[in-house]
Amino acid sequence: MSQPCDAGLAPAFVFSRHRLAMQRVFSLSFVLLLHAAILWALWQHRLIPGREEAMTLFVNFIAPPAIEKPPSPPPPPKPARAKPAPAPAPRLVAETISVAPTDYVAPPPPPEPPRIEAPLAPPPPPAPAPALPAGPVALGSELAVACPERTPPTYPAIARRLGEEGTVVLRVELDETGAVVFAEVKTSSGARRLDEAALAAVKTWRCTPARRNGQPVRATALQPFKFVLQGN
Repeated sequence: MSQPCDAGLAPAFVFSRHRLAMQRVFSLSFVLLLHAAILWALWQHRLIPGREEAMTLFVNFIAPPAIEKPPSPPPPPKPARAKPAPAPAPRLVAETISVAPTDYVAPPPPPEPPRIEAPLAPPPPPAPAPALPAGPVALGSELAVACPERTPPTYPAIARRLGEEGTVVLRVELDETGAVVFAEVKTSSGARRLDEAALAAVKTWRCTPARRNGQPVRATALQPFKFVLQGN
């Protein structure tokens, strides 16, 4: 029973909904047309500027005018210093010496002649150094005293077998370095082999050089050698 009733109401409900939709569309279209009419009216009266008429506004801030300071008053003038009064010039008082007619006035002494100083004589040249004696220096002692390195002579074997003895004195000359540069027999022992043995030994000696005024010089000295056989 209820299905026929619902079937009768369905067309009316669908019609009402369609009518309501149409009213909404009509209302919306009317609002849009009204706005379009208003915009057209404003455009006709130039109340809305176009895109070409739009202008860009630039805003510049204007600084306020600077406040001028009042000029400062000039400084008061400095008081001028008073110049000191010049000192009075000393008065020259001329003193007059009265001379009685009986007084004797000695005449002024004559001026002394100018002194002429003689030029200073050049200092005398230094005295020459004393001339050193020429030739080697003679030592006052035996040569062995000044010779730290000395070798004694060798007794010749032949002289031993022959029983040769004696004392030979040699004259020896040293150079500036203390080396023996010359030796000779001053007093022979009487045996040639003993004299030669003494000469051969003394030529190997090394001595301290002699000095004169602090400088090494050549020197001469005597050196005796005594050959004695023992245990005969």
